[in-house]
Amino acid sequence: MFEEKNIILDEPAVGRAITRISFEIVERNKGAEDLCVVGIMGGGVYLARRIAAKISEIEGRPVDCGQLDITPFRDDGIPPAEYQDRSQLGFDITDKRVVLVDDVIYTGRSVRAAIEALMSRGRPRNIQLAALVDRGHRELPIRPDFIGKNLPTSSEEQVKVTTKERDGADSVSIWRSTKERG
Repeated sequence: MFEEKNIILDEPAVGRAITRISFEIVERNKGAEDLCVVGIMGGGVYLARRIAAKISEIEGRPVDCGQLDITPFRDDGIPPAEYQDRSQLGFDITDKRVVLVDDVIYTGRSVRAAIEALMSRGRPRNIQLAALVDRGHRELPIRPDFIGKNLPTSSEEQVKVTTKERDGADSVSIWRSTKERG
């Protein structure tokens, strides 16, 4: 059981973080030529859509955006027999600059699975990583290129990201385990 500890980013702060990440992506890539944004299923999809829309607004041109289901590429289980891929990439990623988007980066294992899932669909020119929250505790040598908020946490804490599209409001909060210690 977890109880909310405190809100780290409220709705305006999440909006500012998305805007800043979008501008940093445009700056690093010198525009939006051959750029696409792919959200890791879960919270990353909603953030990816907003980042792609903001980049399109900044650059005055459409930016491809998709979602990536990493289920069969995870290292913590086998997909159920009835598994169906829910990825939606209506564009070719070959020779594109792909910005992978996740809501929270923690151990790096989801990102590793996402890279593998992307590579199974083509050979991008490069892959960049954007995360709304980087909470540390990496188990793999993976580091985001674009970060909304660095948020050092303990392993007893959880970071919860809510989005307007899924939850009705944008926020980032820390939740602490209520388990009693023996």
